[in-house]
Amino acid sequence: MMEQIEVIIQQQTGRIDKALTEALTNYTRSQIQQWLKEQSVTVNGELVKANYKVKAKDKIIITIPEPETLDLLPEDIPLEIVYQDEDLAVINKPQGMVVHPSAGHKDGTLVNALLFHIKDLSTINDVIRPGIVHRIDKDTSGLLMIAKNDHAHEALAKQLKDKTSLRKYVALVHGEISHEKGTIEAPIGRSKVNRKKQAVIEDGKPAVTHFTVLERFSGFTLVELQLETGRTHQIRVHMQYIGFPVAGDPLYGPKKTLPGNGQFLHAKLLGFTHPTTGEVMTFEAPLPELFKKTLETLRESD
Repeated sequence: MMEQIEVIIQQQTGRIDKALTEALTNYTRSQIQQWLKEQSVTVNGELVKANYKVKAKDKIIITIPEPETLDLLPEDIPLEIVYQDEDLAVINKPQGMVVHPSAGHKDGTLVNALLFHIKDLSTINDVIRPGIVHRIDKDTSGLLMIAKNDHAHEALAKQLKDKTSLRKYVALVHGEISHEKGTIEAPIGRSKVNRKKQAVIEDGKPAVTHFTVLERFSGFTLVELQLETGRTHQIRVHMQYIGFPVAGDPLYGPKKTLPGNGQFLHAKLLGFTHPTTGEVMTFEAPLPELFKKTLETLRESD
């Protein structure tokens, strides 16, 4: 059975998502925004978006669908849990692992592993992404924060949105970058030429990436990158855009590249404020073995 919630606005109080969050204290703002996105909310019989401004005497009906059955199986996949407490976990994801199930990847994902190793996960995202606050690409290795309850999920997601969390990556790129530091500020959206790719486009979403050169080799540069925004494939798109594509990148890099299992890109450092204790926490993951061996080979050949 579907459940319906009725709210009558007593006075004008701004955006509907904010007004409903204040009226329905048992539900999070993220959950309310999800219902609006799913077109489960009507005002005076009409569908509205999250930016609708409520007025006095507005009659709001929320139709809550039956909870979807989580058709995912826990899998005993080895998982490196760097840190864990009652609210969250930090995972060092190996290269080659998909974060959550999709049409082409129904099992063997990080979510399948999480369901086996961590029993409690946040429910804010849809049923195939329990606990997932942010993602990294299949062939990118490194650190991810996982929420174990909705309070933690909302707090961590807000830090990402407010740009108060810290995310640093290490990448090996084609070409020799001459300057020591740089900032790439270029909007990213879906490519109008190839729908499988992202691209720098005029009407894309704002995207900012900062980079620092760590080491130079013949034909390659090792860089540290800090994300200010978190667009899909952001580092890979931005580095290609400035002419230094990530080595091994099958989508944005050259065909002739270094042997490996995908792009040489590693989420090395993750920092955030703990949602319950307020403690500032920072975690660092070493480079994968193949990445380290590739750097050694480049050093020896120079």
